[in-house]
Amino acid sequence: MTAAELPFFVYGTLRPGEHNHARFLAGRTAGGGPARLPGAALHDGPGYPYAVRDPRGGEVVGELVHAAPGAYAGLLAVLDRLEDFHGPGHPRNLYERLVREVVRVRDGARVAAWVYVAAAGAVPGPRIPAGDWLSRGPVRGAPRTP
Repeated sequence: MTAAELPFFVYGTLRPGEHNHARFLAGRTAGGGPARLPGAALHDGPGYPYAVRDPRGGEVVGELVHAAPGAYAGLLAVLDRLEDFHGPGHPRNLYERLVREVVRVRDGARVAAWVYVAAAGAVPGPRIPAGDWLSRGPVRGAPRTP
């Protein structure tokens, strides 16, 4: 894997069972597993979450996903569009795509991954105390998969 082909850490609507997983990741990924993003907090948004830096040492629960062979460029483009990422520091960004170290749950290994975090102009809602999007209660405006 080249430095440009990092895995992705997903923590919200792209997680298995959530409404964007099948729409955007199906057929484009090959493997992954549970992971955690240390030094971050998870906040509710209008149907999707925002990860933000947390100097208090919180963590965000999610999944590490790898692009399927030959699917990396397409997956990156699809996720950038979904996350409203127009380029580093762009004023229209909803999220910034940053390289962050995540921890794989299965073996504790630290892995560099792309993570979409709240951009400067985003307005995160209340903090999700467990740092786990799947543990939240009913969310306003988000379709839920049964």
